[in-house]
Amino acid sequence: MLNANQIRAARALLNWSQAELVDKTGLSMTTIRRMEDDKIGPERSSAGNVETVTRALEEAGVLFLAAGEATAGGPGVRLGADKQ
Repeated sequence: MLNANQIRAARALLNWSQAELVDKTGLSMTTIRRMEDDKIGPERSSAGNVETVTRALEEAGVLFLAAGEATAGGPGVRLGADKQ
């Protein structure tokens, strides 16, 4: 499951502002801010909104990693080899 830290980290990898993510997804700024808020997060967003954000970030080259997929640590993000 996607979490708030992953969304923020993915934006940082792409050098996108929240406004750019709003533009790429068509979602409201309020929705993006709530999804990136550790106290709210995507867990409390609709499945459709989570899918929209995930798709936009993946289409830009972000790969989402589940806990244990990396060498150590929890869930994370990285850029695909063709985007580095």
